[in-house]
Amino acid sequence: MNLQLKNQLFIVGGATSGFGKAITQQLLTEGARVIAIARTASSLAELYAENPFVHCVVADVGVDTNTAIEACKKYIGNQQLHGIVMNAGGPPAKTVLETTLADWDHAYQLLLRWKVAFTQAFIPQMIESGYGRIVYIESYTVKQPAENLVLSNSLRAAVVGMVKTLAQEIAKSGITLNIMGPGSHNTPAINRIYHKKAEQTGQTFEEVKAAAISQIPVGALGEADDFASLALWLLSPHSRYITGQTITVDGGAIKGV
Repeated sequence: MNLQLKNQLFIVGGATSGFGKAITQQLLTEGARVIAIARTASSLAELYAENPFVHCVVADVGVDTNTAIEACKKYIGNQQLHGIVMNAGGPPAKTVLETTLADWDHAYQLLLRWKVAFTQAFIPQMIESGYGRIVYIESYTVKQPAENLVLSNSLRAAVVGMVKTLAQEIAKSGITLNIMGPGSHNTPAINRIYHKKAEQTGQTFEEVKAAAISQIPVGALGEADDFASLALWLLSPHSRYITGQTITVDGGAIKGV
């Protein structure tokens, strides 16, 4: 299938690791142009060295939100922005009673606030052009909360509420907004969950990981490249009739209908 992404311009958060890296690489393979945001300058330099169609922005979007937005706007100028991948790291694994109010404030910045800011900053330009695709990378826990992830369970659900509302408000604008909810994937982010469980149970990291994989119906961790293939379709013109949806990519982990 021709995804019709050639020469289109996208912003991708967390572009040098995990899902963000896989999506960035596949966008570039399709001939798209990418504004890649990441915290580590050296990782962005490596990405740029491999493909000059990347414009790099060094920023922690949850902390340097305005800086990242202004850097993106400066580069975009009068160009059309076709889409955004809202993606960043998650908060630490904790139970409710282990959290402090500072943890909740930080999780709000990390998981919700910057996404609202980016959405409000770039949606008007998309409305003016009559086209846009925004994909928010959240977690399958918005449909089925996971243990030790109360911060993620709570604040990612708030993102879903915001996206669903906005999708209805601007449904006729030519812009689609959708959420992808990854389950357990073979990316660096999953390890914090396994380490937390090992700490609680006294099991080794490997024992915890093996037990977790055994509970996934398909019997394996997902791969970032497979996840990215669906993200690219959602970022393409082909997804024009899908908006306000939360699509879980979880190997069958969600048990609800």
